[in-house]
Order: sequence, then structure tokens, then C-alpha cells
Amino acid sequence: MPATPISYWIGFHLALLFLLAVELVYARRQIRLHRDPFRTAIAATTLWIAAALAFGLFLHFSMGTAGSLQYLAGYALEESLSVDNLFVFLILFRIFRIEPAHQPKVLFWGVAGAILMRGLFIAGGIALLTRFQAVTYVFAAIILAAAVRVLIPSPPGYPSSSPRWITALQRFHPVSLSQDHFVVMENGRPTVTILLLALIAIEITDIVFALDSIPAVLSITRHPFLAYTSNIMAVIGLRSLYFLVIAMLTRLRFLHYGLAAVLAFAAFKMFASRWIVIGPLLSLAVILAVLAVTVSASLLAPGDRRAGPAT
Repeated sequence: MPATPISYWIGFHLALLFLLAVELVYARRQIRLHRDPFRTAIAATTLWIAAALAFGLFLHFSMGTAGSLQYLAGYALEESLSVDNLFVFLILFRIFRIEPAHQPKVLFWGVAGAILMRGLFIAGGIALLTRFQAVTYVFAAIILAAAVRVLIPSPPGYPSSSPRWITALQRFHPVSLSQDHFVVMENGRPTVTILLLALIAIEITDIVFALDSIPAVLSITRHPFLAYTSNIMAVIGLRSLYFLVIAMLTRLRFLHYGLAAVLAFAAFKMFASRWIVIGPLLSLAVILAVLAVTVSASLLAPGDRRAGPAT
């Protein structure tokens, strides 16, 4: 596949900035009018999904069917794996006791940092896979380990007190419980807040998840532009998707099985790449089918719906 024109890179990022501005204006208007946050999350999530599909249509006409299918498969894969991030975000917000009104601010800057890190990770991952074929099997092993980890249930309940490391940190530097800013002035000196610690935890969490998701998307495509754009379009909608998924958390109790199956499929593709070529169309079909089955099973199966997916 030929190199991507620089105008595509510039246009993609300008479009992202425009859509972010639209979402921000809409969200602030809904808050001013005291509208239902769940409806706002649905509208924002719909915006980002529509934008992702529209970009896939653009790729179909500009880079051909193969390019658009690779993009859509990578987007579907990353979007499915991002759901696991959302459950961890929920745990972190409970650990740090971040109030719902301040969670969007942390998520905004957390996603902004994730976009930068994903770009660097993708560039480094493609360079490694190009120079060292054996790295493919290392990435496949990482994905397979992630699939197993998704199936291991977390201990019931959520921690209700601050982690011990925060208490230890306060011995060396005070930590403010303020949630209005990331850094505040207390006793005449700058003081980090619990909000900044939550942001740092989210960024570290995304690095850990990127170790799983970046190799997975590289199992779909090695084209830098397609790998990057599919990853970013999935990650950038995490803020709105968080509030939507959290509202549905008690109903998606089988979703973690689907996430494990998707990861296992990506690992199989990389392990078997020397002998079996699985095209982007088949990859997309498998990912969508697995997610459709697990989501449908979660919504239709009788029983206790209070138990959410394992994190």
C-alpha cells in the first residue's frame, strides 16, 4: 500500500479538533439545560461512531476496499478492547473518590494523553515488527496473556479507602483533597490534588492496556495511517462511551467472554501468520460476530444482572 499523503494526516487531526469542539459545546449546553447525562452520552457516542464510519467511507474511496476494511477491523477490535478500560476507569474513580461532576475533566485529559502515547506505541511497534519477525510472536503471547487475564474475575466489591501509596506519598509531599484543579496553592506552595493522582493512574493504566491493544491492532494492519487512525477513533470516544457503558454495566455480564475471544483471535492470527493469512474482511466479521453474541447473551439471558463483567 503506498505511503499516505501528509494532507491525510493533517486533515484527520483537524477533523478531530472540530468534532471535539462540537462535542464540548453540545455537552456544556446540555449541562446548562440540566438534561439527562445518559442521553448526552448516547448523543456523543453516536457522534463518534458516525464519524468513525464516515472516515471508513472516505478511506474506501481514497485508499481502496482493502484499506477501509483494515481500518474498520482495527477500529472494531480497539473499540471492543476499550470497554475493558472503562471498567478500570470506574474502579479508579471509586478508589480516588472522584465526584461524578469532575470525572469528565479527568477523562478528557486522560484520553488526550492516551492519543499521544498510542501514536508513539504504534510507530515503535511497526518498526519492531518490520525489523524483527520474532517480535510478532512476542506480541501474540502478550495478547494471549491479556485474553486469559480478562477471564479471571476481580475480587467482589471495590476498595472504599485510598491506596496505601497515597498515604505514603503524603509523608514526602502533601496531597490536597480538592477536585477543582489538578494543582492548587495550599500554605503558600503548589500542591498536587487527588484529581491529578487519578489522572496519572489513568495514564499508567492506558500504557498497560496499550501493551495489549497495540499488538492486537498490528495483527490487523501494519499500515501506519490505518493502524493509527483506527486506534485513535476508538480511543477518542472513550469519554462519552464511559458514561454510556457504566449505565449499562449491570446488563453486560457476559461481555468479558467476548473480549477474551477477540484477543485470542488476534493472538491466533499473529501466531499463524506464516502459514495462514486471515484477511481484514474475515477479521472484521469475526470481531463483530463475537461482540454481537456476547452482548445479545448479556441482554437476553435470564438471571441475576447485578454482576458485571470481570475487570
